[in-house]
Amino acid sequence: MIVFLGVTVGAVAFVTYVLWPRWPGAAVAQNAPALPVVIAGSNFNVEPAAVRRPVQRAPGVYDRIDLAYLWPSLLPPDPALKGTADNPINPNERIFVTIASGETSFPMAERVRTIYPRYLAETTTTLPGGLTARAFRDGTSYQGEDLIVNDNLSFMARCSRRGIGNAGTCLSERRIGDADVTVRFPRDWLADTPALLAGIDRLFAKITPTPQ
Repeated sequence: MIVFLGVTVGAVAFVTYVLWPRWPGAAVAQNAPALPVVIAGSNFNVEPAAVRRPVQRAPGVYDRIDLAYLWPSLLPPDPALKGTADNPINPNERIFVTIASGETSFPMAERVRTIYPRYLAETTTTLPGGLTARAFRDGTSYQGEDLIVNDNLSFMARCSRRGIGNAGTCLSERRIGDADVTVRFPRDWLADTPALLAGIDRLFAKITPTPQ
């Protein structure tokens, strides 16, 4: 019994040591393998090179973490490539991810069913790839945006109608445990819906640990 308790305490201590945020000395090399992080009690695997804030390139518990991946490879951006005023980084080549606590907000699926309808126009527009769009009415908190969904609501996004260098920006969200994972991408990518949905699924598989 004493041996069992000793092993258990040792295992808990090791996990706590690995996940406990240590700053600033805990930052690891950007080319290191994916590291475990915990957000709102949910586990995620993130590659250090994909983490946008250097101080968060370490295992630990966070309130929020922001990531960026190249599209469609889903590889982290090359840290050696820095944008300049004359040659800025093209945002249309990247998908951005925010993982944050969702404990104080409704999941997007719930907002689509119960909140957004009161702000939407009546007209529905059919888009390629099995998508439909409804505009948010002017004068609402979401004016200038469309709600875009597929038939079975496995994909839901709020998309602006105007962007910088593109047709707008889309925000799509999934709830994992008590954490909200929001992906941000150019509206232009909706033109190839199957590739977009498959890529987002690959992204979630990449950052979500496989249950043991």
